[in-house]
Amino acid sequence: MNAQKIALLTDSCADIPQKLIKKYDIFVLPLRLLFHEGEYLDGETITPKEIYKRLPQEIPTTSLPSGDAVIRIFQKIQEKGYEKVLAVHLSAGLSGTYNLVRLVGENFVGLEVRAFDSVSASLGEGLILLEAARMIEQGRAWGEILRAMPKLISNTKVFFCVDTLEYLQKGGRIGKITAVAGTLLQIKPIISFAPDGQLVNVAKVRGRKSAISKMIDMVAEQVPAGARYHAAVANGDCADEMQEIRAQFEARLPDALSMTEGEIDCTLATYVGPHLIGAGIQLLPDDLFD
Repeated sequence: MNAQKIALLTDSCADIPQKLIKKYDIFVLPLRLLFHEGEYLDGETITPKEIYKRLPQEIPTTSLPSGDAVIRIFQKIQEKGYEKVLAVHLSAGLSGTYNLVRLVGENFVGLEVRAFDSVSASLGEGLILLEAARMIEQGRAWGEILRAMPKLISNTKVFFCVDTLEYLQKGGRIGKITAVAGTLLQIKPIISFAPDGQLVNVAKVRGRKSAISKMIDMVAEQVPAGARYHAAVANGDCADEMQEIRAQFEARLPDALSMTEGEIDCTLATYVGPHLIGAGIQLLPDDLFD
């Protein structure tokens, strides 16, 4: 436990590798997936591979955790001796998880809880929480960390190349006309997050290889000369391809302080379907703690 007794909390959409979850003692709140025969907990009672296998037959409904589940995880945090909780959650534009944790935290006796909307998901959400973990590790004061979080969030950008718009369309997260045109013309969309936390189509490229190349260009364009930054890649059921993308990414941006790899969680797999490739960047401005 760190000297300030600060616990780190996120949800199953952060896609943080297990070795880093263990290293930083990160608490993970699973989202729920509802199939016709019952409910599953993201990453605990169902895996992404099982989701991809089921998707052609049934697209589950996704749901935020229950209030009781949030209370239980706060109790677990308290039992381990922590006194403060820094929580970073899936974009409020996609889920009510952030607001639920914030509201439960305000009324939970014995813990000081500060929750943040990542305005992101997957590798973006994970990058934010991992940098907070490094701040704690470096001995940054609680107040310093809280002041840094909004800048950290605004300086974290992620892009995803999806193989099909079918699941985004069926889930109501992208326009139907765009989805039909993309299917007919083999257009591979690149999506990101708008300022309001909603998914937005930021580019449309014909062919997967060209789309991934464009995505890497878009990430690289976020990095000014001399900047300090972390990078991340993620995949949905295409781990070998992700390694190829990582090599391209590192060739374009060789000075990253770290490169994190993630596997897309069950909830986001439901949104976008298989064969997603993601790339993200997190800038560390000099005035982060001002």
